Amino acid sequence: MATPDPMRKPNVRSLHLFPILAALALPLASLGETKPIAQSADLHAKDKVRLVDLAADLKGAKQLYLVVNDLGDQACDWSDWIEPVLVMADGTTKDLTTLTWKWAEAGSGKPAVGKNYSGGPLKVAGKVYAKGVGTHANSVIGYDLPAGVVGFRAKVAIDDGGAIRNGKASSADVRFMVFTEAPVKLKLVDFDAGPTLLDPQMFTVPEGFEVTVWATSPQIFNPTNIDFDERGRMYVAEGVNYRSKAGRRKEGDRIVVLEDTTGAGKADKVTVFVQDVNLESPLGVAHIDGKIVVSQPPDLLLYTDVNHDGIFDPAVDKKSVLLTGFNGRQHDHSLHSLTVGPDGRWYFNQGNTCAQFTDNSGKTFRIGSPYAHGEATKDDGNIWVGGFTVRMEPDGTKAKIMGHNYRNSFEQTINSLGDIYQSDNDDPPACRVTMVMEGGNAGFASADVYGGGSPTGVAFYENGALDSKWNGLLLACEAGKNVVFGYFPKPDGAGVKLERFDFFTSNKDKEWAGSDFLGGKPTGILKTKFRPSDVTVGPDGAIYVADWFDPGVGGHATRDNSMSGTIYRIAPKGFKSVVPKIDLATTEGQIAALKSPAPNVRGAGFARLKAQGAAAVPAVAELLNDANPYLSSRAVWLLAQLGAKGEALVREQLKSKDDTRRLVAYRALRAADRDVFALAQAHAEDSSAAIRREVALTLRDFKGPEAIPLLVKIAQQFDGKDRAYLEAIGLGSTDREAEVHAAIAKEMSAPALKWSAAYDWLTWRLHPASAVRAVRARLLSGELTEIELKRDLTTLAFTRSAEAAGTMVELSLNKTFAQAELAKWWVGNRKASLWKAFDVDAIVKAHGGDATAAKLVASELPPEMPGSKALAAVEAIAALKGDVARGKAASAVCQACHKFDGTGIDFGPDLTTYAKQQSLETLVLNISQPSANISHGFEGTRVVLDDGMVITGMVLSSGDPLMIKSMGGLVQSIPRARVKEEKNLDRSLMFTPAQMGLTEQSVADLATYLRSL
Repeated sequence: MATPDPMRKPNVRSLHLFPILAALALPLASLGETKPIAQSADLHAKDKVRLVDLAADLKGAKQLYLVVNDLGDQACDWSDWIEPVLVMADGTTKDLTTLTWKWAEAGSGKPAVGKNYSGGPLKVAGKVYAKGVGTHANSVIGYDLPAGVVGFRAKVAIDDGGAIRNGKASSADVRFMVFTEAPVKLKLVDFDAGPTLLDPQMFTVPEGFEVTVWATSPQIFNPTNIDFDERGRMYVAEGVNYRSKAGRRKEGDRIVVLEDTTGAGKADKVTVFVQDVNLESPLGVAHIDGKIVVSQPPDLLLYTDVNHDGIFDPAVDKKSVLLTGFNGRQHDHSLHSLTVGPDGRWYFNQGNTCAQFTDNSGKTFRIGSPYAHGEATKDDGNIWVGGFTVRMEPDGTKAKIMGHNYRNSFEQTINSLGDIYQSDNDDPPACRVTMVMEGGNAGFASADVYGGGSPTGVAFYENGALDSKWNGLLLACEAGKNVVFGYFPKPDGAGVKLERFDFFTSNKDKEWAGSDFLGGKPTGILKTKFRPSDVTVGPDGAIYVADWFDPGVGGHATRDNSMSGTIYRIAPKGFKSVVPKIDLATTEGQIAALKSPAPNVRGAGFARLKAQGAAAVPAVAELLNDANPYLSSRAVWLLAQLGAKGEALVREQLKSKDDTRRLVAYRALRAADRDVFALAQAHAEDSSAAIRREVALTLRDFKGPEAIPLLVKIAQQFDGKDRAYLEAIGLGSTDREAEVHAAIAKEMSAPALKWSAAYDWLTWRLHPASAVRAVRARLLSGELTEIELKRDLTTLAFTRSAEAAGTMVELSLNKTFAQAELAKWWVGNRKASLWKAFDVDAIVKAHGGDATAAKLVASELPPEMPGSKALAAVEAIAALKGDVARGKAASAVCQACHKFDGTGIDFGPDLTTYAKQQSLETLVLNISQPSANISHGFEGTRVVLDDGMVITGMVLSSGDPLMIKSMGGLVQSIPRARVKEEKNLDRSLMFTPAQMGLTEQSVADLATYLRSL
């Protein structure tokens, strides 16, 4: 066995002068004999005043201790000692920040002079203070006092950075205290005392299983993620240098290899694969045929172990950056582990700390989130936000976002059917385990939402040492609740049903402690220290769980100073571990790898067999008849990529009466890019809702008009209830919702009050501007249930059109409308975002006027100039070199209808960021041929009055009065009795280039200027 880490001395506890951080979370009444000589009132982020004076008498004192207590929750507790001074005997004062402290600790990070917890300025209620000390509760700062000190005074406060989150008060609350004696007795509970792992007998598992300790400290420390290779060696990523503990292992964190060389059922050999100062709490490790992928923001690192000895030797082996650009170094919401899917591609995910990465095909992805708003440009034609999952080829090419808008999905697992599962941390209200629908928003389709927690690793059991009744078991670690959940996903229409049970727990009584959703207060009780960080299936078929081990979890902190960690094994009673001998150089060995219970071992077999091409077909085809559907599915995925003979065998599976068999065949042929559109055409009316879901998702990649009839076919089979099915239609219709809805309407529409539930839901999901009037009629009919009212109101709220905005305003002011308050909320929510271009405040104001007394102003759209010459082709204009200065001068003509660069009128779309969101060719098209590509929601209407007056513009509300917004931003209210004719325009409200005096060169100049904003 390799020499243990010299930092680790088992069963020996270091004594520190200030080991009080965890104890400060206890109520102050329990602090023991040491008393503060002064303390503040409890300060809360929600308080109107959260900066107060604090003074203390220091006569005769030799030392000063400044303590901040977090009152038990540790959340956002950015604490400031503002302008702290020592009062001298002669009446003068001494700036405390000029003294060097002797001791300083904080619950997160380090105290800093002149800066707040995050390194920014000390700021309270918007005011910046130059002098002071910023820290994070729980915190203690100790000084030796100079002679002549008689007093202390300071202002104490919760810093703005912690108090205000997303414009609202956070849950921060603290108490400041001053001591003149070391407050050692504050530590009533020694969280480092006692065992550093749990006795296997403490765990509850299903009948017939036993738990054993496979490895524990000092073999490993703080395990964040685990994976196996084909030899049965476990690769462990360690997070010793995590967050506030950064630097405690100065050589950097490690990837460690554990091995059971004797078959005794526990690791007896420890090898350090790599240790590097650049490794700081990596949250992912994967082994695929000698390639070790480590998730270390900002990089996805690839180590190639050339001789497969389990040790990275720079003289022999290779290290490279596979991809880079992932934000969140030393952050839980960052880059997570990689998994090989049944299609042979590599999958990984990232939390919502944002990213901008370019794959090895040259395609760039920019993902923003509440942490930082990324650019909206979209190389792949889509806009992504929050956490996300990526699928790519093993060489880092052909990346594709598979799901987005997560908060912090720790890991993904992909079963052999092709289903992706993850758990996501929306702590405290909505942690969940979910199936990820391709391209979907936050795993919308189906989920088990179980409330507070700290979800981590996931795995899927398909075959191995367990009884076959356990095949199809989804496992999800929940560190906050000391449990690994179990699920048996069941098909449910186009989604799945997830019913949760406790598979492996130390806390069957559910007496949890130390978790974010409970306020973070630890108790030190051993059963609450089990913090499962990852779960995986070994090549021997047993289940392995990594325990981070900590009295608390969350808050970006670790409270376990022992750095302990354990790997537990769950297997049938009397289990004898046998790792099959796999020789990846032979076809037999590659098939054995493909049949492995360990997913990344399967990935190694897949890649080797695929490299053989058609020669591998006979061996792989034998798996098609395996009684285990997961094993036979692996053959289907691979055969689709083995040439014509393999493809033919897969197409035979499309004829199966088994829905799952057909689904896998469809997915496999699509993944192999085998005449995909024809495949979609052939299965748009499949009897399986899940297959029709896949067809809808496929059509997202086909932007031509030929895809729309297929989406209509799929929509016609919607039962009005299956939300997963509905979401798939919406995803397939991305960026052409209005066109798809128009086509659906031709087949499914009815008078407003006769809509079917299916058509109503489709309108809700696609929210086209064309449906606003019908939705308004439904809302005002008085015939809808409360649920229907809220649904249709939400349809309006997601419709980007002037008429939708105006209708919502109308409803919000209607005292007889049952959901007027909700409509009012939507008005406030949307006016600065989706409806910003429509000047909602002006619409509200116009509703307050007397339409019958208002003087109306004609606004006719001038006819196109006869004989005007059309401009050159878009490509020719885009090829011209534009000039920013000339473009800015030419832009004056645009300001009558558009806002940009701080000036202009809110009539057409705001152009400040619009140009950057479009390709150059699209921008040129929109300027040179405005009627060819009218922005949805900005369509025009021509209204003729009873006296012949013509008013042209965008209808804001079709009621009585009819409200219309004309060129120049003028909003007018027209009594319905005066409307003689109302007709939709067949051209854009925007003037043609000839009317604006634009040439090819000035269009190029204008485009260049707008893209520079």
